[in-house]
Amino acid sequence: MSSKLVSMDEAAAKISDGAVVTVSSSSGLGCPDKILEAIGSKFDREGHPRNLTTLHPIAAGDMYGIKGIDHIAKDGLLATIIAGSYPSGPSSMPMPEIWKMLVENRVAAYNVPSGILFDMHRDAAANRPGVLTKVGLDTFVDPIRQGCAMNAVAAEKPIVTRQELNGETWLHFPNIIPDVAIIRATTADERGNLTYEHEGAYLGGLEQAIAVRNHGGLVIAQVKRVTASGSLRPHDVRVPGHLVDLIVVDPDQRQTTETDYDPAISGQVMRPWSSFTLAEHGIEKVVARRAAMELKTGQTANLGFGISAMVPRVLLEAGKEQAVTWAIEQGATGGMPLTGFAFGCASNADAYMPSPQQFLYFQGGGFDVSFLSFLEVDLEGNVNVSKLGKKPYLTAGCGGFVDITASARKIVFSGLFEAGAQLDLTDEAMTVRAPGKFTKMVDEVEHVTFSGRRARELGQDVLYITERCVIRLTDEGLLATEIMPGINAQQDIFDASQGRVKIAENASLMPKALLQSGKLELDL
Repeated sequence: MSSKLVSMDEAAAKISDGAVVTVSSSSGLGCPDKILEAIGSKFDREGHPRNLTTLHPIAAGDMYGIKGIDHIAKDGLLATIIAGSYPSGPSSMPMPEIWKMLVENRVAAYNVPSGILFDMHRDAAANRPGVLTKVGLDTFVDPIRQGCAMNAVAAEKPIVTRQELNGETWLHFPNIIPDVAIIRATTADERGNLTYEHEGAYLGGLEQAIAVRNHGGLVIAQVKRVTASGSLRPHDVRVPGHLVDLIVVDPDQRQTTETDYDPAISGQVMRPWSSFTLAEHGIEKVVARRAAMELKTGQTANLGFGISAMVPRVLLEAGKEQAVTWAIEQGATGGMPLTGFAFGCASNADAYMPSPQQFLYFQGGGFDVSFLSFLEVDLEGNVNVSKLGKKPYLTAGCGGFVDITASARKIVFSGLFEAGAQLDLTDEAMTVRAPGKFTKMVDEVEHVTFSGRRARELGQDVLYITERCVIRLTDEGLLATEIMPGINAQQDIFDASQGRVKIAENASLMPKALLQSGKLELDL
């Protein structure tokens, strides 16, 4: 048996001009960074490979040391990118190269919901006629809006159409056949069997490898180490060796963003619950506390980035850290979802679902409630989290947001009412000392990541929780039903939103306990 172990440069040399390359990663989590670097370096030296199309169910790389897609974000090398999300970070940092290419129309760039991209790999693998889905209807995913296109050059080459079937409207994504899969694991044996013992998620490596193998393509696996044939437990193998063509080794690959290796992230140790930090008291924690009040013991809840990510820490502080089961799109189920650079990982998880299977669960609406954030909300109740023209890389794109909200029974959006407002917080009241630069309640959002109109059609229960009020989506629009103590409803809500948020006649006061710095007695 010939060895599958090759150098990074040898693996990069196997990628042909015009190839469709699918990459398994989630920002820094599971990113095969070294092989992407080798592809970029080969192009710099030789001008090849050229005109690649890359598929990324979740982002490849971050802005904090794992360049990922930025290694190959070069004119002539990258022609098209279809991604669930893109590297993102604060405006104080330089714009990633992939975003420069996107905004300057130097690459055809699309943002396709992560779950749909995983579905596309499965359908390509099985030679089915592409993905037929209702996920994304009436959002930017829908051809009646942008059809996933992130720039003008992409809009010229549509990748999704509307189809009528049995009297219902569906979105159809035709197959995109990948020629190369670049995946990552922890260990490979000499036959190419892959185990993931140091990884924080399984992501979609198996589906991507099958899609490529079923069409005679090339599968490259980046791993931390190689072991002898027969030394891996069969039950631990997540990608079998017959699907893997080449193995490359990076002994220093990071587990996730700014994390070399934390055994709690990969479930090899269980942390004491007392070792997790509590959320710092402040305005965002007040919002997260009110969001937590929407939970009931025994529920399964999905969690997104932003203020919502603080909700598990609110439960921890209240001594109810295991009262609900958290499910995040990268696949961790149960335990304590992590915040900051480690978002997308969890410690003390009950299980690590492969991300594609987690998205099946989300798309079908099997969970009880989703906690997500918003950048802006409009009169229709539409939410934008996926595109900001002035500061594009402040958002990663939609990720799994569209898959999650498509069929969710209940959605709790959290965010601040205005940008840059000066607020005073005491144990008794929240007051607005100076108004913000602009309200986040707008006439029309820049990008419809969530459709308020479709939510009303489906009967979804939708709340928008801010530091000033709780807003409910009604047939008449946005209605503030709860007011924070200290907030002037007329001045700080109705006037500040230019009348876009109405005040309910029977609006109640939010509990003062949300404001207080002591422990919150949370009744679920």
